[in-house]
Amino acid sequence: MSKNTSHDQNFKNLILDYPHQALEFFASDEATDITSDVRITPIRQEQLKERLGDRFHELDVPLLAEWPDGRKEALLFVLEEETDPRRFSIHRLAHYTLHLSELFETQRVVPVVIFLHSHEQLPSSLNIQGERHSYLEFNYLQTQLDRLPASQFLESNNLVARLNLPNMQWSQAEKVDIYAKAIQGLLTLEQDPEKQLKYVEFVDIYTDFSEEEMKQYQQRYAQEDKNMAGFAERFRNEGMQQGMQQGMQQGMQQGMQQGRQEGEAQALRKLVQLKFGQLPTWAEEQINTASLEQLETWIERILTADDLETLLK
Repeated sequence: MSKNTSHDQNFKNLILDYPHQALEFFASDEATDITSDVRITPIRQEQLKERLGDRFHELDVPLLAEWPDGRKEALLFVLEEETDPRRFSIHRLAHYTLHLSELFETQRVVPVVIFLHSHEQLPSSLNIQGERHSYLEFNYLQTQLDRLPASQFLESNNLVARLNLPNMQWSQAEKVDIYAKAIQGLLTLEQDPEKQLKYVEFVDIYTDFSEEEMKQYQQRYAQEDKNMAGFAERFRNEGMQQGMQQGMQQGMQQGMQQGRQEGEAQALRKLVQLKFGQLPTWAEEQINTASLEQLETWIERILTADDLETLLK
């Protein structure tokens, strides 16, 4: 796994794209009443920092759940992702939870922590007390992903659970099959091709295949691998169509060639943005000056490239 992997951003994207399923998976004890008609709104991090006046908390995604019939007041979920459990502070989380309760004038706040890696000495509760009385008792929901048996979620209809199969507990011999089940869940439960391509990257990051393991997957699950390759082909075709329409105006022969090249370049830009994020200037210049043959090679390699530098070298 790359040392530069932004786990915070990866999970933030996952929760924002699939809030109902994220709450169902990470906060199941409190999410049983959250039906599809419950409105879930992410609260902007910038607004909270400005109001709270301190950067003491590495915020992931606070979600506001509101029932349409008004029978229940707002329920605020605070989801925090901690890659290194040793950095976790229950005092900091309690402090932040109290601030949100005051800020939104609600007693209904559910703190939830997602741990990518488990730790034996994680505190489960906080009790502030004196000799005779307890003055503050604080608890939170937690998910230690690497302690969840992946075998329990192999056929889950919850996409957040399926995408997190590589982060769960499994044996090395199961690695290829775990990856395949995650990809199958993605292709079955998500119909949007752009999100499919986006979360293939999520599964790739947390499975961290070697070249040999990827070859095993491609051989054992040829149909799924073919479907993933189809993502790139779809974007390529869309880009070619747009580019060819522009090129036709400049002359049939020259336009066809230019249209193909512009289409390939546009498809590659789209794929790079979905997989690696914002396109840097140096990469934009390299794509703009590349030959048609080079563009086609890059598109074919993008699903297996670990980073942008490796792809475009």
